[in-house]
Amino acid sequence: MPRSRKDAQKYAALNRRARFDYAIEDTLEVGMVLTGSEVKALRAGQVSITEAYAGPKGDGLWLLNATFAKHDKSGKHLQHEPLRARKLLLHKREQNRLIGAVKREGATLVPMGIYFNKRGIAKLQLALAKGRRQVDKRAAIKAREWEREKAKMMRQKG
Repeated sequence: MPRSRKDAQKYAALNRRARFDYAIEDTLEVGMVLTGSEVKALRAGQVSITEAYAGPKGDGLWLLNATFAKHDKSGKHLQHEPLRARKLLLHKREQNRLIGAVKREGATLVPMGIYFNKRGIAKLQLALAKGRRQVDKRAAIKAREWEREKAKMMRQKG
């Protein structure tokens, strides 16, 4: 996740609720198979991954339920399906590890953000996560509010 405003600008799409709804165990960077109009929509910021997830389908891992809006400037015959499944590119060993964790431990593969790397290639930050219960979410809110109050008191004191 972005640490500063400058880091936030490099993300084309962010899943802000992911850290609140899930306990993140591990993150990794994966590639995606995209069409030209999907890359144009991504550069324009017309992508939503808030309800997206990754899962095994056939021979590999796929990004499911991610919405890439249709790009206006692309021709009609070059358009893509907004909700189609997109293949994720990662090493076989990593893929087997993630699929095993999903099947054995009941974990979820959550997309955290999509960004362009230094070479201009679209990458997906994928997290291996477990769902949080309502009690855990309340505890996280309480801890966050306490940190804010503590920082406020320290500023006032000195």
